[in-house]
Amino acid sequence: MTEQETRPVVQEQNSHAISQESSPIDSEVKTVFHDPKNYNVKHPLQNTWTLWFDNPSKKPNAASWSENLKQIVSVNTVEDFWGVYNNIVKVNHLEVTTNYHIFKKGIRPEWEDPANAKGGKFSIQFPRNRTSETINERWLNLILHMLGEQFKYEDEICGAVVSVRKVFYRIALWIKSSEKNERIETIGRQLKGVLSVEKPVVVEFIPHGDSASKSGEKRFTI
Repeated sequence: MTEQETRPVVQEQNSHAISQESSPIDSEVKTVFHDPKNYNVKHPLQNTWTLWFDNPSKKPNAASWSENLKQIVSVNTVEDFWGVYNNIVKVNHLEVTTNYHIFKKGIRPEWEDPANAKGGKFSIQFPRNRTSETINERWLNLILHMLGEQFKYEDEICGAVVSVRKVFYRIALWIKSSEKNERIETIGRQLKGVLSVEKPVVVEFIPHGDSASKSGEKRFTI
């Protein structure tokens, strides 16, 4: 190859180098951890997740509860999630009877939704007088495990709910199945660790709606 044939390549490389040197700021990678406001890189989540909220003023029927359920926002990147989480009211400051729901996009936090219809939920109650300082951390840990697909059988996960009641907080993890088996029990044991559940608090599994036996035969604890 002659010098003339190689010269344009050298010129192009030099030109590219000059361009890089002249605008170092534009090429700087900034994540949300480096600059919470002016980051230029986002990390996609495996699924898109939707945050819901409801605050029933009295015991609702199915129709009024559904109408009261409000879709807030959907997120599909790590940065978008933190942008939302850092700007919403924390659980320990919510009013009594209110609920946050975070579910995979396309799944409504209702028993009747096709993704939930044959499933159930792991439910844990934490006394407010002893857990008001830790409930935010427990709820955040669960969200991060869901969004990060950290549950061993993440395909079973539909979403989670945190509820504020007069004497307790309740956190529930909703899954697609309701039959007791190793997959479901594994999720329950993992949830117990995520939420740092200690005796006498128990993790109870409750099938949804028509899937639930009136005698409670399908319920179990972890």
